[in-house]
Amino acid sequence: MTNTLITGGNKGIGYETARRLIEAGHTVWIGARDPERGRLAAAKLGASFVQLDVTDEASVTMAAKILRDEAGHLDVLINNAGILGEVATPEETPVEAFRTVYETNVFGVVRVTRAFLPLLRAAAAPSVINVTSGVGSFTLIHDPERVESQYPLAAYGSSKTAVTMITMQYARTIHDIRFNAVDPGQTATDFTGNLGHSVEEGADAIVRVATLGPDTPTGTVTDRNGILPW
Repeated sequence: MTNTLITGGNKGIGYETARRLIEAGHTVWIGARDPERGRLAAAKLGASFVQLDVTDEASVTMAAKILRDEAGHLDVLINNAGILGEVATPEETPVEAFRTVYETNVFGVVRVTRAFLPLLRAAAAPSVINVTSGVGSFTLIHDPERVESQYPLAAYGSSKTAVTMITMQYARTIHDIRFNAVDPGQTATDFTGNLGHSVEEGADAIVRVATLGPDTPTGTVTDRNGILPW
């Protein structure tokens, strides 16, 4: 049995990832802040639900306890929860706006990962997938042919740069768990104002890494087309 937890899994890319992993035979837990929406999504999918606010230490600790008691181990952790924040330049973005985005997108990844390390280590071939973005790529934001260069996303973009580096630091220092960063690309969901490719395409790279099992590499950054330039 492959136990998988997806944070922010009640809609969008997280929901589609859950649907496809369930089809692939995973036992999926949907982590969501809102209990009503989370339970509804889990019921539709045939998944389990756990209340999980990545910005709240007590919520994360309780979620880890619930999965420990009910599942015993965690094979795949997908840190998908994230917020966009303001579409604005650094000059236009106050410190508090940066802090709000980082609390979810960066500190949330660290908080959840730390809490679930014991459950991951109880699995045979544990894997952590952190959802990053090409708007955090130094290379892509300077390429006028890429959509990543078109938006001033000071807080969100820099938070995803941090997510990618944190993923690499985990991969370099923890050798019994695989850590990889994955970019869904601009995907047509509420998050992007329904701009971009389909949600199915957005989930492709996450699903691919989540289903590699013992063959999962570590320390990679990819999108659905392969290695993502940084």
